[in-house]
Amino acid sequence: MKILVLFGHPAYERSNYNKAMLQGIEQLENVTFRDLYEIYPEMDIDRYAEQEILVAHDCIIFHHPMYWYSAPAIFKEWQDLVLTHGWAYGSKGNALKGKCFFNVLTTGAPRIAFNIGEYQNHTVREFLLPYNQMACLCKMLAFPPFVVHGTHLVEEERLQQAHEDYHAVLKLLAADKYDSEKVMKMDYLNELLEGK
Repeated sequence: MKILVLFGHPAYERSNYNKAMLQGIEQLENVTFRDLYEIYPEMDIDRYAEQEILVAHDCIIFHHPMYWYSAPAIFKEWQDLVLTHGWAYGSKGNALKGKCFFNVLTTGAPRIAFNIGEYQNHTVREFLLPYNQMACLCKMLAFPPFVVHGTHLVEEERLQQAHEDYHAVLKLLAADKYDSEKVMKMDYLNELLEGK
């Protein structure tokens, strides 16, 4: 499986976890990495170039920090310009049909904060519902997110674990070593690593 990682972080230079997670990602087999803010600093997204890249991949990832329960602005601009009617969705929009999609995100809050009745009062998957629906509208498989919680705790061991877990999940997906039916029932894609 060919994986496309679309990364967007407007304050990447201050993000210890994203730096750790992305270290060496461009060397992973069958993984293409694109930093949207670096490629499009003026957010002048090239629709046709992006569509061509999407067609060449089997799995699309939005990798970002959680900003106000969503992704940074460049992802909305990207969606608006790239996912056009008749190409990505609609009766004749089948360019992305059958591809998988999921979010990779970092958040300062611990996982327990995203339980009903806790501080955030909604699960991460509930906050990401618009992205899941985007995937469904485009006839893609909406996988659960890969999430790194508690990023305010900057400890070398935790940074290394985030790096190792993320790369391990990407390798499993690239090698098609997963059961999509089981994956769809998971809360987090991190669960792919359980028992490995």
